[in-house]
Amino acid sequence: MSQTISRLPAVKSKTGLSRSTIYLKVSNGEFPPPISLGARAVGWIESEIDAWLDAQIEKSRKGAQS
Repeated sequence: MSQTISRLPAVKSKTGLSRSTIYLKVSNGEFPPPISLGARAVGWIESEIDAWLDAQIEKSRKGAQS
């Protein structure tokens, strides 16, 4: 299976979160951590971001039904 790596601008666009919010959520264990791509580059595994988004949607839908 092929994995796609997304850099920060794509993750920000896809999630609607700011850079600082993404890193805060990562540090709190609430968002998938990035992987190292080199000395000064990181990226996120797209399938993990998609799973996080699906979980957020599910959580939102359940909260709206209460």
